[in-house]
Amino acid sequence: QLDHADRGFSFQADGPLDMRMDITQAMTAADLVNTADPADLERIFREFGEEPQARRITRAIETVRRASPLQTTLELARLIERVNPRHGQRIHPATRVFQALRIAVNDELQILRRGLAAAVRALRPGGRLALITFHSLEVRTLRDFAAQATRDYDFDGEVDVPELRRPRPPQLDWVQKKALVPTPEEISANPRARSAQLRVLEKPCHGS
Repeated sequence: QLDHADRGFSFQADGPLDMRMDITQAMTAADLVNTADPADLERIFREFGEEPQARRITRAIETVRRASPLQTTLELARLIERVNPRHGQRIHPATRVFQALRIAVNDELQILRRGLAAAVRALRPGGRLALITFHSLEVRTLRDFAAQATRDYDFDGEVDVPELRRPRPPQLDWVQKKALVPTPEEISANPRARSAQLRVLEKPCHGS
């Protein structure tokens, strides 16, 4: 689906601003770009894309959409490039905004959190959970999840007070905490692997 222009995930070829993984859901990237409150749009670009020019890009989108809605991937990409010129950078200026929109449209981080929790329930003792992340937001979500799953205590509320901890067996143990990254040969064969990081957790066999 990432390679099909009509799904709207990429600005390498022109296509509708869609970006839905599930095409039965209602909201598309075009809906978000053209109707979201500017403050929400700026927050999405900043939080999900880590885009330093989030405010300038949002203002430009707001100006353009008053006259005519943005409908295609290249329309949006060219607008971003005018606001934030490439200046010889390897990464296209629209990359972070497109990532942010895709994450927001598909609620990716919340789905990842639910998927991780479901994986813990599904694993048998001794079973392993191998996780490949592709950007820093996924890494942060995984680390937060792993910190909770590998500790040997619970606590109530949001503040971890050592005196109020309740002991419990860890749900998971680290097998590979330091990320494994692709070799130059792997990246040459599959350029999309360049950002991939693999980490592995295991469900312990308590009492064995």
